[in-house]
Amino acid sequence: MFQSINPFNNKVLGEFAVWDASQIEQALSTANTAAESWRQVPLTDRADYLCRVASVLRQRKALLAKIVTMEMGKLLTEAEAEVEKCATVCEYYAEHSQSFLADQALASDATRSFVAFQPLGCILAVMPWNFPLWQVFRFAAPALMAGNTGLLKHASNVPQCALAIEDVFKEAGLPEGVFSSLMIKASQVAVVIEDPRVHAVTLTGSEPAGRSVAALAGQNLKKSVLELGGADAFIVLDDADLAQAVQGAVTSRFLNAGQSCIAAKRFIVVESVADAFVASFAQACEGLTRGDPLKSTTRLAPMARADLRDEVHQQVLTTLEQGGQAVIGCELVNESESDSFYPASIIDNVKPGMLAYEEELFGPVASVIRVKDEAEALSVANSSRFGLGGSVWTRDVQRGEAVARNVASGACFVNSIVKSDPRLPFGGIKASGYGRELAHWGMHEFVNIKTISVG
Repeated sequence: MFQSINPFNNKVLGEFAVWDASQIEQALSTANTAAESWRQVPLTDRADYLCRVASVLRQRKALLAKIVTMEMGKLLTEAEAEVEKCATVCEYYAEHSQSFLADQALASDATRSFVAFQPLGCILAVMPWNFPLWQVFRFAAPALMAGNTGLLKHASNVPQCALAIEDVFKEAGLPEGVFSSLMIKASQVAVVIEDPRVHAVTLTGSEPAGRSVAALAGQNLKKSVLELGGADAFIVLDDADLAQAVQGAVTSRFLNAGQSCIAAKRFIVVESVADAFVASFAQACEGLTRGDPLKSTTRLAPMARADLRDEVHQQVLTTLEQGGQAVIGCELVNESESDSFYPASIIDNVKPGMLAYEEELFGPVASVIRVKDEAEALSVANSSRFGLGGSVWTRDVQRGEAVARNVASGACFVNSIVKSDPRLPFGGIKASGYGRELAHWGMHEFVNIKTISVG
């Protein structure tokens, strides 16, 4: 049984039965049948469907945002922005897929040769709880526009979000089986991946989950895309605008209660400005008031589950025992309504060998690493086994771009926080996964890039 539990007050919102084998078989059969007809639907008609999806999302924005906030704890304003972003990505692919999927002529010794982009079939998406709408739609919009059908295995703590997404597609009029939510446990994912009617899989989640799904996909010779953890470097150089950098630090680290793969996590600060940066950063954190995420006055939401909060706190305690210095927070708070809150926290003087230096802290905790200069900042940034995103803060834009080019990550922003944008490819390297989402690169991950040569 899946339970939907409000992390703010721990109230059970609903219970949902886990599917049995016959229900999984029915969903796979329906999606497979739909794939044969959906790929034949003209691209302009598929675009019309996606525009209707965007319209339904906006019509239901208030309801969808409230479901997200009550089910995983995100601030209501953040949830509303997430719904809008989902609508935007649908419209983006509706507008641009004609050019993304157009045949590309290539010169060869043939009379005519070109590349065609054709759907693979049915794609399984294994998605996380932290951005329960956006993570799904950034997969679904390009995959469905390309002519594939989608099966969603959502995180077990957001069953209402999973069903709400399916309802959006139904309300928009998409044919049965083009998009379906599977109410299955993690232990049932292997059966779906191994089924010959599933042609590829994408996962956004933890490193262990990624390794498991990648192994299953490899054993079955199926395409996979993985977007995994991140320990993004936030590099503050000696010439940075500290007020701008602090504002970016607060937004990037504490958005979604710090539960974001592309949040800044390692604050790598040149020593000459470190004291000033840390002092201003701590002062800004004091304004992050905790409370009911449905209220507009709340600035820091609860974490999604109490066990996640406890895990982060243990990581903090271990780091402090290893010599890290608590600047602000770093202690459990007593809240009358919830046991999922964790305060905005900063650990200073984090060094190699400490847990916060080596591991991802998936919660509202910033790790400050002091370095002597730009060269050491870049070395520290690239010492992580993760490589999702990063940012560089400097008044010299050319200098920032030069540093950004050398940061080992899938994306690096200069004087701006890392974010996903439908117009830009998104994904990581090293332990942060492989493959890309969004832009035309994301659409081409789940198509057959087919050479046609006419003699």
